[in-house]
Amino acid sequence: MKLWGGRFTKEENQLVHHFNESLSFDQKFYGQDIEGSIAHVTMLAKQGIVSEEDRDAIVGGLKGILKDLKEGSLVFTGEHEDIHSFVEAVLIQRIGEAGKRLHTGRSRNDQVALDMKMYCRDQIQETDRLVKELLGEILKIMEENLDTYMPGFTHLQKAQPVTLAHHMGAYFEMFYRDRTRLRDIRRRMNTCPLGSGALAGTTYPLDREFTAGLLGFDGPALNSMDAVSDRDYVIEFLSALSITAMHLSRFSEEIIIWNSNEYGFVELDDAYSTGSSIMPQKKNPDIAELVRGKTGRVYGALMSMLTTMKGIPLAYDKDMQEDKELTFDAIDTVKGCLALFTGMLATMTFQKDVMEESAKKGFTNATDAADYLVNHGVPFRDAHGIVGQLVLYCIERNMALDDMSLEEFKAISPVFEEDVYEAISLKTCVEKRVTIGAPGQEAMRKVIGICRERMKE
Repeated sequence: MKLWGGRFTKEENQLVHHFNESLSFDQKFYGQDIEGSIAHVTMLAKQGIVSEEDRDAIVGGLKGILKDLKEGSLVFTGEHEDIHSFVEAVLIQRIGEAGKRLHTGRSRNDQVALDMKMYCRDQIQETDRLVKELLGEILKIMEENLDTYMPGFTHLQKAQPVTLAHHMGAYFEMFYRDRTRLRDIRRRMNTCPLGSGALAGTTYPLDREFTAGLLGFDGPALNSMDAVSDRDYVIEFLSALSITAMHLSRFSEEIIIWNSNEYGFVELDDAYSTGSSIMPQKKNPDIAELVRGKTGRVYGALMSMLTTMKGIPLAYDKDMQEDKELTFDAIDTVKGCLALFTGMLATMTFQKDVMEESAKKGFTNATDAADYLVNHGVPFRDAHGIVGQLVLYCIERNMALDDMSLEEFKAISPVFEEDVYEAISLKTCVEKRVTIGAPGQEAMRKVIGICRERMKE
């Protein structure tokens, strides 16, 4: 059924129909479409625009359609243009004349804007739930690894010793910011476009505040032209999804590196790894690699939507039908990545001894050796040069700073005494960093307490 057929004298060309139709993908939000229609007809009856009898028939018919779609006894058919015409056609077929009154006071323009907003709002909530589950796993690792020493890196070079708790805390901050972004988008988008009509409202005495309240919005959109042509919330959601995907990709990259034979920091669970068809010794981090790879797919959806919207004049234009397929795909992609990544992280084993040994062999305590000299009266620039000589000495002999004898220390600088070993131990290097945000246990326990409170949000 075409909602616009009265103006035309020829049947739509089938190629045009297939190019124009959106039911093949906008059927995804049939639940939101039906919920919006129930709210709309409830308001129409309240305002005396349709009778209570027609309202009851329409609401009953819509609920029956929703039930049948959920159970699979009603299937989508190709002759319909979109989810709106499908639902309306089935409704009229089932309840007759009353069904034709459902579309009073609204347009497909405000209807699709409503459906997309409600769908994105629901998906923001679901994405937030998955991010929170990931944060829970990260926090668990933080709590269990306050004294698991490992190298911290800059430029992929070992830099200073940290703890696994501190390293994981960086990702907690990233994903926590993702949750705040999602909440912010939901707050900003939560105005109801229904009642805006095609672009200039309607002459019917609609109660838009009532409809907005029924659907959980903060209020009606205040400009009908903007309401039907606004897709900022889609772009913002795609931007937030892209940032989350970027965070997942960074985390995946580290796990891939840590899983390599050269590092051996982690052992991936068999359930989240794959093998090679030719090399029996291989255990590949395919989940992490796929998460890393799918990030570009999400970026593509964001760039596509920005490009689609950049040249569209007010108000609605058919270009905006392109807001759906790639957005749906990006949402499903990120949700899938979050679920799989959380499972992979929860089952991953950290090789703590290997991590600590790597920190010792990487001269991550070199800065602390320089600080030792400064604390004994040596100017920092001179201390920097002295420790550089120590590092060179150790490299030539394939040893760590901790392995040097006191005589070897003194041969390079007589300032060194027996207490240097305590000063440059990994435990001391980490534990004396007690300012908030640093890896010392005192600071980390405070941060973990804050993170626990954040998990209650």
